[in-house]
Amino acid sequence: MTPSSGISPAGDDRFVTGSHDLPIPPALAEFFKHGWAATDVALPPLSAAVYAAKRRAAVSARFPGERLVVPAGGLKVRSNDCDYAFRPHSAFAHLTGETATEAVPEAVLVLEPTPSGHEAVLFTHPRSPRDGGPLGAQFYRDRRHGELWVGRRRTLGETEDAFGMAAAHLDTLESRLGGGVPTRVVRDVDPAVDAMIAPHADDDADRELHSVLSELRLVKDEWEAAQLAAAVDHTVTGFHDVVAELPYASRLARGERWVEGVFNRRARLEGNGPGYETIAAAGAHACVLHWIRNDGPVPEGSLLLLDAGVEVDSFYTADITRTLPVGGRFTDAQRRVYDLVYAAQEAGIAAVKPGARFRDFHQAAMRVIAEGLDAWGLLPEGAEAALDPESGLYRRYTLCSSGHMLGMDVHDCAKARAEAYLDGVLEAGQVLTVEPGLYLQPDDLTLPEELRGIGVRIEDDLLVTSDGAVNLSASLPRRSDEIESWMAELQS
Repeated sequence: MTPSSGISPAGDDRFVTGSHDLPIPPALAEFFKHGWAATDVALPPLSAAVYAAKRRAAVSARFPGERLVVPAGGLKVRSNDCDYAFRPHSAFAHLTGETATEAVPEAVLVLEPTPSGHEAVLFTHPRSPRDGGPLGAQFYRDRRHGELWVGRRRTLGETEDAFGMAAAHLDTLESRLGGGVPTRVVRDVDPAVDAMIAPHADDDADRELHSVLSELRLVKDEWEAAQLAAAVDHTVTGFHDVVAELPYASRLARGERWVEGVFNRRARLEGNGPGYETIAAAGAHACVLHWIRNDGPVPEGSLLLLDAGVEVDSFYTADITRTLPVGGRFTDAQRRVYDLVYAAQEAGIAAVKPGARFRDFHQAAMRVIAEGLDAWGLLPEGAEAALDPESGLYRRYTLCSSGHMLGMDVHDCAKARAEAYLDGVLEAGQVLTVEPGLYLQPDDLTLPEELRGIGVRIEDDLLVTSDGAVNLSASLPRRSDEIESWMAELQS
């Protein structure tokens, strides 16, 4: 990797390596000031700009007379002087329409109150100047923000063209936050912004803003639905890629890593990358719900649980799971578990419709699971007793809820109030997952030996419509016989 050109911190630098580059002599600094072509461009509005403006208007109406501050967040150190790839906070991206390839660390959206609503101003790092001004060396010396290190940024004018709102230099933000205007901020995203803004008189004011912004994403507009459909389509392609390469993965000591890499290659090609850490869990690893070590083999005869999603450049992500028989055929025991999970998912999908309560699809799926477990003799007091909230014995084998809202975050709208989300009613335009599973632990002595170590989850992404729901990932086979036929076709 190219060494950093950072500047050593103040103090005794005998103990600080700092930059690995040679010092910049005055002659070179002067040479850098001259001979650069003008490259400003007229940018068309971002495709999401008109929708982002409507979202800002909805927030404006909710908080008249108050200043609202929504930071993008800053870079996070991975190790020493290497940062993770930047990904702005979802509330910021939702209200601006920012995209992955252009996102600027430390940017801040401010909605300033006016007599008629709010004026939106985007405070950002503009393009590094190439003259002798105070930041004249940034473009070639600053490894975090310099253009020759991290790529070109928009000028302030280009930012205004792209977003359809006023833009200002980030250095002026603190001076613009005074004036005694009551101010709410999405806290714990950017410590520097938090420090600029005194606590609100109402202790819950900032939390309320965060909840409102989260709830604003519960119902997707037409643009968002199209982004999610694209994310799903790319994810389906990624699953095809994995199935085609499973025979090779099965010959590797760490075949799970190969599976992860195959899917993530597609995610990077088609979008911003995976929307979350890919779960490639073979054998008993599938009984670990969030298995992301992905360091085991994928032996023929085992099951591979692949839970993965492509995040497109607008930050909307798919979230799909398939459980695949490595070698192309389920054993009898594997098929028995798989078919029960499939029946549970079918019941859950059938329960997704406008007017249904959010928890209805989970309860429908769990009834099927409990009845199946009872038929296998695993519930001492029967399915009905196990389904009683005071019992829940069936949950030993299924562990978690059967789905969640989906959008910019894989577990979207997490700051929404319970009455609007978990205890709420489904509406047209919501997108959610239906993903029941059975996780039969390898050391669970309540299970017959042939079932131990089998983990199965089947997950699809559903768009609630005016009269039911559309399975966005329906093109990916789900039934056990369909899975086998699909795998045989791709591996022939």
